[in-house]
Amino acid sequence: MSKRNGKFSRILVGIDGSESSMNAAAYAAAMARKNNAQLVILYALSSPLGYEYSSGKLSDETIPNSIKQIFRTVKDEAEQWFNKIKERIDYKIETNTIQLGIEVIVTDTCVAGAIILYAQEHTVDLIVVGTRGRSAFTKLLLGSVATGVVTYAHCPVLLIR
Repeated sequence: MSKRNGKFSRILVGIDGSESSMNAAAYAAAMARKNNAQLVILYALSSPLGYEYSSGKLSDETIPNSIKQIFRTVKDEAEQWFNKIKERIDYKIETNTIQLGIEVIVTDTCVAGAIILYAQEHTVDLIVVGTRGRSAFTKLLLGSVATGVVTYAHCPVLLIR
């Protein structure tokens, strides 16, 4: 863990475009500012279809056009969310600028697993997620991604409504 003197140095927030994830991003940004930490905004897409191509460049001739189009659509959608978050958190406030990283990953596992793996590989010391995402199961107390992250994460997890 890279937590120093009780402060967090790298905070990861998982987003999916839902209001809950946008609230989580705003809260994570406030924590990053307070801790002078790096904030990484991560959108993970679970797709066994495109996973084998996910690390390649879209200009790679071996990637089928249908897969390229899926990646472009996902990245365009995520870019809109990232822009909304940037506006909402006002990440360039005069002297206290947030170190912001933005990632889109495609995984053949579940989204919670991808978030946890990313956090482990990038020495994240706090994960922030919304309590519920975009699924149709709005009556559940806690979303499946949030439940998975809380259950298996190696570091503290903060849930935001």
